[in-house]
Amino acid sequence: MHLQQPLKARISTVSAEVERFFSEQSPLAAEVASFRPRAQQREMALAVAEAIRDNAILVVEAGTGTGKTFAYLVPALLNGGKVIVSTGTKNLQDQLFQKDLPMVRDALKAPVSVALLKGRANYVCHYHLARTESDGMFKTREDIRHLGKIKQYARVSDSGDKGGLADVPENAPIWMQVTSTRDNCLGQECPQHKDCFVLKARSEAMKADIVVVNHHLFFADVMLRDEGVAELLPVCNTVIFDEAHQLPETASLFFGESLSTTLLLDLARDTRIETAAAAKDFAPLPKACDELDKAARDLRLVFKKEGRMPATATENFKEFAPALQTLGEKLAQLNGLLEKQAERSEGLENCWVRGQGLAQQLEQWMAPPLSPSPSDGTTGETTSHLTRLSKNDSQVAGYPAGGEGNDVVRWLEIFHHSLQLNTTPLSIAEIFEKQIGGSARTWIFTSATLAVKKDFSLYQSEMGLLDAKTACWDSPFDYGEQALLYVPQNLPEPNSEGYTEAVVQAALPLLGASEGRAFLLFTSLRAMGRAHEILQAEFDRRGWNYPLMLQGEGSRNEMLARFREHGNAVLLGSQSFWEGVDVRGEALSLVIIDKLPFAPPDDPVLAARIEQMKKQGRNAFMEYQLPRAIITLKQGAGRLIRDESDRGVLMICDPRIIGKHYGKRIWQSLPPMKRTRDEAVAVEFFNKPASAS
Repeated sequence: MHLQQPLKARISTVSAEVERFFSEQSPLAAEVASFRPRAQQREMALAVAEAIRDNAILVVEAGTGTGKTFAYLVPALLNGGKVIVSTGTKNLQDQLFQKDLPMVRDALKAPVSVALLKGRANYVCHYHLARTESDGMFKTREDIRHLGKIKQYARVSDSGDKGGLADVPENAPIWMQVTSTRDNCLGQECPQHKDCFVLKARSEAMKADIVVVNHHLFFADVMLRDEGVAELLPVCNTVIFDEAHQLPETASLFFGESLSTTLLLDLARDTRIETAAAAKDFAPLPKACDELDKAARDLRLVFKKEGRMPATATENFKEFAPALQTLGEKLAQLNGLLEKQAERSEGLENCWVRGQGLAQQLEQWMAPPLSPSPSDGTTGETTSHLTRLSKNDSQVAGYPAGGEGNDVVRWLEIFHHSLQLNTTPLSIAEIFEKQIGGSARTWIFTSATLAVKKDFSLYQSEMGLLDAKTACWDSPFDYGEQALLYVPQNLPEPNSEGYTEAVVQAALPLLGASEGRAFLLFTSLRAMGRAHEILQAEFDRRGWNYPLMLQGEGSRNEMLARFREHGNAVLLGSQSFWEGVDVRGEALSLVIIDKLPFAPPDDPVLAARIEQMKKQGRNAFMEYQLPRAIITLKQGAGRLIRDESDRGVLMICDPRIIGKHYGKRIWQSLPPMKRTRDEAVAVEFFNKPASAS
């Protein structure tokens, strides 16, 4: 155990100091009025301290209200050494850096330095800011107005973090033009290299004792070695993942491959800008950019609806194969021209390197080892994948045709303005196990939702953590007094026609009794939209003036601020509001969940995993689908009780929680609330004072 020298003089062991910190005499009590000693918090902190001492891997579930942030920060700071804390969201990342860490550091009087490290897209890039200003190509007047504010901010800011400029929304389109990506960063060739905000943030992170990152940044860096984390890991003693339930999906994203039409559009845009600056006399380049731009957009337009599909399903879209072929040809054409002009500027050379990388990614996605048909007269050695595919479009439509075994799945995701080609591993366990193995370092994984009835099997198998220590602490809240679980009677099966209408009708008596103050959480955007239509009509008919809010009417933070301010609003949300949302007090007293959150069985990655498990003779539903649904449901249910004084009703409308053989396993995994199927009992809950409930 290596304690920093100032702490050695004050305490005999880390465990003793942890005990003191979470006792009635805690130095935190003087700074936080709401601080109360909690056995769960103290025990978790001791477990983390022990794991750090032993360089162990620890997986911890700590129920809502445990105070897990302090439970891992205190032993981490006391033990000394370099610590990386990775969070699920940038919001929590900022909260840790700006509030929680300074509070713990001050309370401990620990002489540790702290740094915040985000992905490069969060920092103003001097080079791209100047390029954008000189290019003068803006889509709206708002872009011009925002650019002026960003330019001024870049002059006076120490960090260049776009989160520090409140006057320009984080989702403003102009940010894409004035920040860098891994692809368009010029690195040491950049004329503004010495003033780079990204490099400054990395330098501060290298010197700091505690570095706060987020999961996307961590895994992007582990795979791409681009964001600065790779430099930190060799000298790091402890890695802590908060909101660790998000890791399987995040890791799958980065351990796979993705190619988006957005990247191709960005290449075309950046090449135009660099051509205007360094190769105005070479007319073919802008023309090639326009053709690549059109080919990328045409590929997206093959599909009329947003969503996901396996690559094999593209056989139902006859335009897909020729559109993909054209895209490859236009990219190759642009790359050929860039190669001839690359020496004229660092920017053009960067575009050429990017173009080559994108071409390779595209070819890899298109390139199961297809053998040319005997009748076409070609040979595999001399014909490129693109050429072979053009000669046999039916093979294009049938991706993947082989070459990957059962280890990965190829699929497409169609967004509103873009198309993404993905290759995803069906399991990340072996990959991640190799990433964390072989180093004398502590790894802590913690969340309020990692286990099913205290069983961590699913999470451990997904993440390759079979030998990790596990621990589970229930929430300190008195759910038996504070909350009621209500499952209404006589609702139809979830897949039946009119189910959403039935859910809304069942919800109305409780919405009236709670006087608004509710979240309605849906498993699909379609159901959410339909419920909003019905509720709007019912509110008008009944003369209810509860503000009715729909996900998408603003950013999540903006909507939550309005929800709290109203005090009696009804908010309809989908995936974005199932987790990471904290509304304390009476403003949220009712959470209604329309269906058990089973992942759609036609999701291409899930379908491939299910098929693989079936081939292995395993029960995919009980081993994988059901535990995942339970963990997601626990996240949604966790929105209701956020404080010792909160009270409310959790209404789960799905009759399968009662009628199916697996239903008992679901509700037994939820906090120990009182349960009822009687509407009158649920309504009466809102009329009783806390002591009478």
